[in-house]
Amino acid sequence: MREDAQYRKNITPGIEVGIILKKDQRSGRVTYGIVQDLLTSAAYHSRGIKVRLEDGQVGRVVEIL
Repeated sequence: MREDAQYRKNITPGIEVGIILKKDQRSGRVTYGIVQDLLTSAAYHSRGIKVRLEDGQVGRVVEIL
């Protein structure tokens, strides 16, 4: 995971990100999409900021594209 994905200030609606869905945590499979909403209210999260993509999928950001 890139360190910038752990800080809320680096993620805004409309940017393209790679997330790991809950079901893919073991495999580490990354899903890509556009951020619709930020679901983590804290400024920092060690496992990545949780977001909802425009297609409705929810996961933690592991990279910002």
